[in-house]
Parts: sequence; C-alpha cells; structure tokens
Amino acid sequence: MTVKEIEKILKADGWYFVTAKGSHNQYKHTVKSGKVTVSNHKGDIPIGTVKAILKQAGLK
Repeated sequence: MTVKEIEKILKADGWYFVTAKGSHNQYKHTVKSGKVTVSNHKGDIPIGTVKAILKQAGLK
C-alpha cells in the first residue's frame, strides 16, 4: 500500500492534514483524539506500518 492510498483512506474517514515535519505528514480528526503520522516516502509502506497507522486511526 502506498502513501497516497493511506491518505485516501484517512481522508474518507474524516482525517485532515495538519502539518508536515520532514518527510512525515500528520493528520487530525474532528471527533477522534490524537494525531496520525504517515511517513511520506516513495514505494510501498511495510504491512506492519500500515496496520499500525490504521489502528492508530481507529480503523482496525
């Protein structure tokens, strides 16, 4: 799964872009607490990282 695919899933759930620190983008949600950080690198994201991002976003 690529960064763009992850961002599409997050945005569909209501997460919005807040800031970028280096090569990492951070997203916040209007209702859910916390932030989700997505590394902005080329190529596929490792499956363990994808699962962690989705869990942090409350999607899994």
